Amino acid sequence: MGLLSEVLLLPFAPVRGSGWVMRQLLREAERIYYDPATIRAELARLEEQLEAGEITEEEFDRQEDQLLDRLEIASRISAGTGNGTAP
Repeated sequence: MGLLSEVLLLPFAPVRGSGWVMRQLLREAERIYYDPATIRAELARLEEQLEAGEITEEEFDRQEDQLLDRLEIASRISAGTGNGTAP
């Protein structure tokens, strides 16, 4: 039965392969998104933008809160107590 099901599912092989690729891309994107070094670099850039007058204090506060939330999630993930939003 295994051979028969493989033959019948053969036309769907590209779809299954594409699904695997999509999962790998998502996993890598989440790894980069929740990387503490990346988040800290974004915080530094945000502060530079504020000092240069490119963004307002309110915009800085909003973006800083988002980045600090990401950093908190990243620390939970690395501690192994994730909250279900990332691998």
